[in-house]
Amino acid sequence: MTSKEVLSQLEKMANPQIKAILLKHGIKEPLLGVKIGDMKPIQKKIKKDHKISMELYNSGVYDAMYLAGLIADEEKMTKKEINDWAKRSNSSGTSEYTVSWVAAESKYGWELGMEWIDSPNELIASSGWSTLAGWLSLKPDSELDIKTIRSLLKRIEKQIHKAPNRVRYVMNNFIICAGSYVKELTAECMELSDRIGTVMVDMGGTACKVPAAADYIKKVEARGGLGKKKKTVKC
Repeated sequence: MTSKEVLSQLEKMANPQIKAILLKHGIKEPLLGVKIGDMKPIQKKIKKDHKISMELYNSGVYDAMYLAGLIADEEKMTKKEINDWAKRSNSSGTSEYTVSWVAAESKYGWELGMEWIDSPNELIASSGWSTLAGWLSLKPDSELDIKTIRSLLKRIEKQIHKAPNRVRYVMNNFIICAGSYVKELTAECMELSDRIGTVMVDMGGTACKVPAAADYIKKVEARGGLGKKKKTVKC
């Protein structure tokens, strides 16, 4: 299967209603409006393919860029290539999901995340916090730098209400992931969430809401999920 064939299939799956929803969420043209569920058979067929994923991302078509993240082979991607994806993302959809998935599952995840969170570019900074959150959800606690994670939580407490819009959203998600996937930090994250209070994020007129980190962590705890790591952050 070639990237051209994949793009042709995606074009046939274009859905005007899905496109309208994605546009409300801030996704930029070119955009087809393909349901993620409809991409799954293509993902299952290709599995991982470095060449096709790079070509799909280079197409600039949002749907193809999203799929590129699902089939990316992180072991073959260089740090430069992942950085290039971050720089070329033009929406929160690719920055907070596609780019951060690939980065978090690569050997450069922590390094890139720490670099990106200092970027003045809102989308790159969002990729950074999302990557770090994904790293926490994947790596055993023994491989985590707990001291640095605690310093990041303190940074969030000081900066979250003044941070750019999407950065506020992913900072809140970092608290959720730290509290949910690192049991040593659960109580601290719950307390931090209470101190921070409501996190206001402009969701573009959609019905999406920003969950209170403490409430979300409590739900994870109720279902016995605290400290249980993921095999992949891609979905």
